[in-house]
Amino acid sequence: MTQYEYEVVPAPRKGKKAKGIKGSDGRFAHAMTELLNDMATEGWEYQRTDTLPSEERSGFTGRTTVYQNLLVFRRPLADVEDVAAVASPKIDSIPTVEEPAQERQNAPRLPSAEDANAVGDHAPAVDRQKA
Repeated sequence: MTQYEYEVVPAPRKGKKAKGIKGSDGRFAHAMTELLNDMATEGWEYQRTDTLPSEERSGFTGRTTVYQNLLVFRRPLADVEDVAAVASPKIDSIPTVEEPAQERQNAPRLPSAEDANAVGDHAPAVDRQKA
């Protein structure tokens, strides 16, 4: 079975000028052609273009969703046996850390997330003028 590695790159956002190419659509096609050919010379095979949402900051506290156009490439891995060795290395023995039962019993009990986030009237007052 052939295994692949993948590379994802952003699609060009604007065209690239070249001699004899006119119009924004021609320039954009030229930019895409150059990107695809550059990746192909490195052994990458074009698979598809995906448009995925990305949440970005907008102002101080706002967020907005922007859609990114991404080009997906793949190429076969050099040697499947090398990949299998890296993906699942042989482990003779897995070291374990065992905690003594006595220490587990004496460990403090942590509050639940709800208890930890609840702040009632019992919270100590903070005096900020001492600083």
